[in-house]
Amino acid sequence: MLKTRLAGLPALLPVLMLLLAGPVHAQTGIDAVAEEGTLPAATGNGEAVAEADGLPVENGAEAMAEDEAPLPTANGAEAVADDEEAVPAGNGIEVVAEVAKGPGNITVTPDGRILISLHQFFGTEMRVAEVMPDGALVPFPDAWWAVGFQSRLALNSVLGIQSDARGVVWMLDNGMRDGVIPKLVGWDTQSNRLERLITLPRPVTAEDSFVNDLAVDRDHDAIYIADPAGGNNAALIVVDLKTGASRRVLEGHQSVVPEDTDLVIDDRAVEIRQPDGSTVRPRVGVNPIVLDHDNEWLYFGPMHGTSLYRIRTAHLRDPILDREDRLAGVVERHGDKVISDGSSMDRDGNVYISDLAGSAVGVTDPDGGYRQLVSDSRLAWPDAFSFGPDGMLYGVANQLHRSATLNAGTDETQPPFLIFRVTPLADGVVGR
Repeated sequence: MLKTRLAGLPALLPVLMLLLAGPVHAQTGIDAVAEEGTLPAATGNGEAVAEADGLPVENGAEAMAEDEAPLPTANGAEAVADDEEAVPAGNGIEVVAEVAKGPGNITVTPDGRILISLHQFFGTEMRVAEVMPDGALVPFPDAWWAVGFQSRLALNSVLGIQSDARGVVWMLDNGMRDGVIPKLVGWDTQSNRLERLITLPRPVTAEDSFVNDLAVDRDHDAIYIADPAGGNNAALIVVDLKTGASRRVLEGHQSVVPEDTDLVIDDRAVEIRQPDGSTVRPRVGVNPIVLDHDNEWLYFGPMHGTSLYRIRTAHLRDPILDREDRLAGVVERHGDKVISDGSSMDRDGNVYISDLAGSAVGVTDPDGGYRQLVSDSRLAWPDAFSFGPDGMLYGVANQLHRSATLNAGTDETQPPFLIFRVTPLADGVVGR
């Protein structure tokens, strides 16, 4: 990834696995994902976005559901399993559910619903699902959106997912299965209707963008996105929820580009098989990203990196700093971390790190030191975290290093995949 797109994880996804159609060469927002200028109609929840009228077509366009179009709940999905149904897995880890499909990221809503993205590396038909107490997966918000075949406006390839305090679940669609324009979709779980849709066309995203994770800041009506892209052009993206406008910042800065270090799990290096049969060891840029509880600081760092950085959100939202190339000067190195794919943060300033090599949940404390909090061999590639309303820290283990994409072309995953939770050092913000 340091040298070419083919040397990195995100690039080989469309090359080797999941690209089913060519990219959409369009210039602007919603019109770039509509077909022939109209949006296909659908039954059920799809009706909320089936009409073309009123959808702006400017760069960074957004779509909002009409108040008079309430939508039915998805299959009557209920809240997650009760505390007494969690099964201890050892070392302070509780298994909340076992699921048949490989999860990507996770969020827990204020009313306790567990929602996961389904990782595109496994080629699953469903994009986002609610996890039921018995481990069953129910399409979220419904099948029209979650399966994604009826329209390019539906969900295509979601990894980042986060609920805000109002119960709006924000889904970051990287669009890489079918080459569609990346977008943010906000779904209100209280009214069960579309809250917002914001597209992320070029130049906010790059040709090799892999928009991966997000941090939702409703205090300032902003969302911050991690884009590891091709490595050297990794960047953060700042989205203004008031206007739908977005900016690409800190591209190529040392805080977002990967270090030259291998990821070794169970004594084997993660490798990607290229079309000519050779293998490369990926180097992935900025991925873990999280806000503190006051939404004052954003903490982030490259997946393949040993440093955790931070920047004031006020600086990220200041377009003058960006235009004058002063933004890089206000980035701070906060502390140590390991190669990681996800993060969360509690109210005491502890940043939780998905310790991939150690099959562990790690912690970077407020002074910048790193240690493992809990470890278990069943935490095979802990990918993401989210605080629940019960005060627990939820996560997923998806065995991504055993997938064909990251295991030199051979699938060695062994379902089921785990939804787990641990007791954190302090409370955190529900959903993140």
